[in-house]
Amino acid sequence: MPGARTGVSADLLVVGLGNPGENYESTRHNAGCWVVDELLHRYGQRLRRVRRMSAYVCELLIEQRRVVAAVTGVWMNESGRAVKPLVRRYGIADLSDLVVVHDELDLPIGRLKVKTGGGLAGHNGLKSIKAHLHSEQFSRIRIGVGKPDLTPRGGDYVLKRPSRAERAELDVVVSRAADAVEHMAAHGLEQAMNRFNAL
Repeated sequence: MPGARTGVSADLLVVGLGNPGENYESTRHNAGCWVVDELLHRYGQRLRRVRRMSAYVCELLIEQRRVVAAVTGVWMNESGRAVKPLVRRYGIADLSDLVVVHDELDLPIGRLKVKTGGGLAGHNGLKSIKAHLHSEQFSRIRIGVGKPDLTPRGGDYVLKRPSRAERAELDVVVSRAADAVEHMAAHGLEQAMNRFNAL
């Protein structure tokens, strides 16, 4: 775990994973960032760069709870390098209060799953976070992007933009994922899992 807190504690830290730059912002691998964008849109807020950190953040008040929404400013496979300082800065002592939002090949397009701990399903962003935090006991919101056919490989697939029809389905699940964040802030992780995993 990271060292002592360096800022005011947050009730929830929500981090959307993706790759930086305009070339990647519309690709499947950036689905986690889309969820953060949706939250910011709902609350009329914008991200700001955190000085000396590889992340962009915004503080939201959701149901009287202090929620920090963030996206990483590093490549996906280096995500832990951005997440660890965020965990420290915002005083996340219980890693279940760190919610990592990411694309998931093992879920069909349009499906969503909220979970805490467990396997990493070969996701390089999650692997990096585990390596830096020395734990996998953080929470996740998994955004189903579907599996590719035999070609291209998974890595190539997630770095491409979805079709118009797929993006329409993904926009729906992104909105539901933002709902899940709000529900988690108001009612906790367990209730969020019960409500959103049943859909």
